[in-house]
Amino acid sequence: MLSFEPATTPGATKPTIVEATIAQPSLTTAEPGLPMELIELELSLDGFSAGAAGFSKHVRSAAEGVKGAFLFELPASGLIADCERIAVLRIPEGTGSTMATIFACLESDGTTIRIERPDETTAGLKNFADAFVDVLERI
Repeated sequence: MLSFEPATTPGATKPTIVEATIAQPSLTTAEPGLPMELIELELSLDGFSAGAAGFSKHVRSAAEGVKGAFLFELPASGLIADCERIAVLRIPEGTGSTMATIFACLESDGTTIRIERPDETTAGLKNFADAFVDVLERI
């Protein structure tokens, strides 16, 4: 924003331009291009405290809230570090009809759920999830 203030120098007749700065809130994103559905899902999973017994129900409800699908849940068995259980989800990706496979991981503390995207260590699980979806679509 620009404002005009009179010069403080005696005898000066021209106004000077003073640039005013306005404090802007800082916005941070964990990842560029993060889909809104993923952000909504992470927010809905925050504050979980039911432990392993309530994990599946809580994640299923959160997935439905973003128009996603809960595929299945299984023990982590060392597949993902610091993880007790893994729920495999499909959530909308962008504005089209494309769905992304993601994992909701119940951490070893039993009260924290984090979202993981498939990577080279979980490629086999992602492939299994994709095959699972293919079977369901054929039924």
